Amino acid sequence: MNRLRLFCRTVPLMVLAALTAVALPVRADDGTTVREGDIDGVPYRVEVPARWNGTLLLWSHGAYSLDYPAPSEISLTNHPATRQWLLDHGYALAASQFRVPRGWGVVESGLKDQIDLLDWFTANVGKPRRTVSTGSSAGGLTSVLLAERNPGRFAGVASLCGVLGGTTGHFNSALDTNYAVKTLLAPDLELVRIKDPQANTSAARRALGTALADPGGRARLALAAALADIPGRYTSRAPAPDTVAGQVEQQVYYAAYDRGAFWGANRTDIEKLAGGNPSWNTGVDYRTLFARSSQKALVKRAYREAGLSLRDDLARLNAAPRIKADPAAVRYLGHYGTPSGRTPWPVVTLHSTGDGNVPPENQRWYATHVRNPANLRQLYVDRGYHCSFTASEEIAALQALLTRMDTAHWPDTRPAALNRFAATLASDAQTVFDTDPEPGLHPTTPSFSHYRPGHYLRP
Repeated sequence: MNRLRLFCRTVPLMVLAALTAVALPVRADDGTTVREGDIDGVPYRVEVPARWNGTLLLWSHGAYSLDYPAPSEISLTNHPATRQWLLDHGYALAASQFRVPRGWGVVESGLKDQIDLLDWFTANVGKPRRTVSTGSSAGGLTSVLLAERNPGRFAGVASLCGVLGGTTGHFNSALDTNYAVKTLLAPDLELVRIKDPQANTSAARRALGTALADPGGRARLALAAALADIPGRYTSRAPAPDTVAGQVEQQVYYAAYDRGAFWGANRTDIEKLAGGNPSWNTGVDYRTLFARSSQKALVKRAYREAGLSLRDDLARLNAAPRIKADPAAVRYLGHYGTPSGRTPWPVVTLHSTGDGNVPPENQRWYATHVRNPANLRQLYVDRGYHCSFTASEEIAALQALLTRMDTAHWPDTRPAALNRFAATLASDAQTVFDTDPEPGLHPTTPSFSHYRPGHYLRP
């Protein structure tokens, strides 16, 4: 397989087409031509409107959960309404399912499979006048890396809820949280090189649930979450609860379930990919790290309620045994997960202010590394949860990028202007995924807001 993958990087487009299984194009009722097939066994989907304007949006999906099979249907956007708006306005869409669609192998896989698809599109549909690299979550990172490593192939980037602080910092932050839980609450938990991922995850969830039941446990959970900038706001639309207990409970949803995979599956997956452990906390001063956290006010409040000494617990964290990384694994994660900030084309990012899976501090880190700040616009919506955007907000962000590409000038991207535009879109574009009152799409209104995240804690 490795030899075949190397071969596919170098063969001409004519030969690549010969390696591609293609179903006959299907024309939808609205005139859109749908093409599906596979390239070297990797499925793809392409949709081209009847009046294609020459612009292609290449969509990179996020890391599907390791706990479930990857979806059989290939997504071209986050929301169906976003997809339909783009097609109605003449934009072609394409996406690969990726050779490795689940876990953190999506980034390495996407960097190859998306370029293979772009080559196929050029050979079989037509050369795009311009191509936009788009994606969400881990795909938001992939979208940036694709353009950085193939600058001549792209004209713009739209990164939604992207891990733009890099996967090295992402896994280091997860390690910091889990290290604090182990040190202060559950010494038998494993952090790296986990022998039984499922059992370790179950034990971690039990420990988190037990700690929630008393003020001292909640204080220490708040401290652990603060070391990764996890906010006390899990639901998309509702504000953070007023009480310490309510906010810590919402932090624990992230620590136990969404980011909770770092207790098992995600940790073992990345160690397998990287050939070792790529995370470390050697040399970390947890007093300094805590002082920079966006969540330190909640922690101080929780410790006051519990009557515990925050200073003593930070001293315990600084005194406990540390985790060393394997240098080769660190190099792997750096190569497949850290943006350089090279932006010869415009970039728009979109993030929710209360994202606990990929905290918005990721965007601050990326902004400080962008070499031409005039090419960057960073937009925020006032919501909790991860990738919690309406289609109307996604379309507003894409419209801003496309206008910049058309005119060489950014349009008005102030929140009021973006909200006015988003509010003009149809009702099917005004829903967002929320867990309250039950998981699903719920109606809401556009929520662009002014926001400046803090510094990323662990690049």
